[in-house]
Amino acid sequence: MKTRTQPFEDRQEAALCLADTLSDLALSPWPPRNSEPNKGGTSHTVILGLTRGGVPLAHTLAHQLNLPFDILVVRKLPAPGNPELAMGAISEHGAEVLNEDILRWIVDAEETLASVCAREEVELERRVRLYRGGRKSHPLAGNHVVLVDDGAATGATMKAAIAAARKAGAARVTVALPVAPKETCEELAAEADEVRCPWQPDWFQSVGACYRHFPQVSDTQVQEALGLPGERSKASHPAASAPKAQHPLPF
Repeated sequence: MKTRTQPFEDRQEAALCLADTLSDLALSPWPPRNSEPNKGGTSHTVILGLTRGGVPLAHTLAHQLNLPFDILVVRKLPAPGNPELAMGAISEHGAEVLNEDILRWIVDAEETLASVCAREEVELERRVRLYRGGRKSHPLAGNHVVLVDDGAATGATMKAAIAAARKAGAARVTVALPVAPKETCEELAAEADEVRCPWQPDWFQSVGACYRHFPQVSDTQVQEALGLPGERSKASHPAASAPKAQHPLPF
């Protein structure tokens, strides 16, 4: 793939770029992380969008690759006075990752972290209730899980997602990002089985700076991605045929 030099137009373009990068995963079983096969015999690939920014990309990827789609609820633990800087992150399934390099520079770090964690756990639980609506998440145990976000800066949120996937029994974890710094990709590669990131710019400043159009993804958009007629029933059957949509949702 030719080295990219210009920002993505929007998340849709980034998703299509990722779909090209991940095209080899379409409808293909994947071997477990270890030599022991899962109970079902064959490990299938599941696309998970990290909430909320990764959901539009994951939803498009699932359509393009004809693979199961679901979400993973995660929350960044923002540093005081700098919401873009992550002290760590938390995720459903009880995963937590801390950024010790950031925490050592924060005054009263222990107290600050406890306060931020308490606040973000409330929001995490709210989103799980809102998005799941009592429905079970797609089973991850024994499967190849592809974690998708719209980009990564420090990688804290994605690390929490990797830990959550491992805790849920994923046989293999692939990180899929349209853009991230090279050093972040290297750190994530130490946690995941594989990292797919087509654009690793030397000038990386923030994820938002890598897009021309980068609005926040709303709760409603996440619910729409999960609630399209037949979407969840089709997602439970990886081999089900479905037309590929270039713009499945107006993200």
